[in-house]
Amino acid sequence: MQTSDFVYSARAARVVFGAGSLQHIEREVLNLNAGRALILCTPQHRDIAEALAERLGSRVAGIFDRAVMHVPVELVVEVRELARKLNADCAIALGGGSTIGLGKAIALESDLPILAIPTTYAGSEMTPIFGLTEGGLKRTGTDLRVLPKTVIYDPELTLTLPAQLSVTSGINAIAHAAEGLYSRDANPIISLMAEEGIAALARALPVIVAHPEDKHARSQALYGAWLCGTVLGSVGMALHHKLCHTLGGSFNLPHAETHTIILPHALSCNAGAAPEAMKRIARALGHDNAAMGVYELAKASGAPVALKDIGMTASQLDRAAEIASANPYWNPRAVEYNVIRALLQDAFEGVPPREY
Repeated sequence: MQTSDFVYSARAARVVFGAGSLQHIEREVLNLNAGRALILCTPQHRDIAEALAERLGSRVAGIFDRAVMHVPVELVVEVRELARKLNADCAIALGGGSTIGLGKAIALESDLPILAIPTTYAGSEMTPIFGLTEGGLKRTGTDLRVLPKTVIYDPELTLTLPAQLSVTSGINAIAHAAEGLYSRDANPIISLMAEEGIAALARALPVIVAHPEDKHARSQALYGAWLCGTVLGSVGMALHHKLCHTLGGSFNLPHAETHTIILPHALSCNAGAAPEAMKRIARALGHDNAAMGVYELAKASGAPVALKDIGMTASQLDRAAEIASANPYWNPRAVEYNVIRALLQDAFEGVPPREY
């Protein structure tokens, strides 16, 4: 296979993968030269956090169970101060993107190493990307200090993730890989990971919908999420992620559901400018069209396909298009306000993706 010139930068992280791998938590904390871990989670994961604390015993400094979406700056300040008061020397981020995002925000201005234990397929644990919301606007950035030092992937922790949430979380992961395939700094190594990650999730998600406790499917989905997260952390993203950051940060829409709804339309918008990437996405999905493949996967799995169903109002669409077009990410196709506005209208109504 002929390849062009490229640059590939590996992101160093220790990965412990496998059913039951949470049993190695004490070993992994010690491997960080840490002895007082602050466990971060959402209220929904408080019971798992307490079980983790019991396993760690005296190596736990405390539990903070109020992680929320989009990482409000005020919350970060509160947790940093708590970590200081408790003399914590590492943070364990147990949960999905909200909790891991909180851990990364803490690491941004401290020396606390982060050990991530994902319970969804968001992939944030494999990236040096952070996001903070202040004054109704979400700011994102990249800093190697926020990259978790260790990630424990235990598929057993995802067995209770509801089927529909599994689908939206999985399509969120697919979005990272899809945009990685047409990224400005794409390279052959990351593209291999992207296609394999999409394929693993596309195989796993229908099985999870039918049989939520299927451990093999859960392992496949978590494996795919790891690969897709690695893509997200290695190359730049484009229009899809700009739109989702706008909708999440400025309108407080749920993260994974927003990605699920926007992705088919963003892919359709970029199809003409990135035909080779679309072929690879479609192939990984087992479909003849990348955008329709994602849309049909979501709809067949019972996931939302319309912004109006997750809290967006028609009166907000103009403002969303203005914000998204004011400071755009690089994209393979130059996209202006009118195109973004039409795309958002289709996503609002939940119609199948079309040409823009």
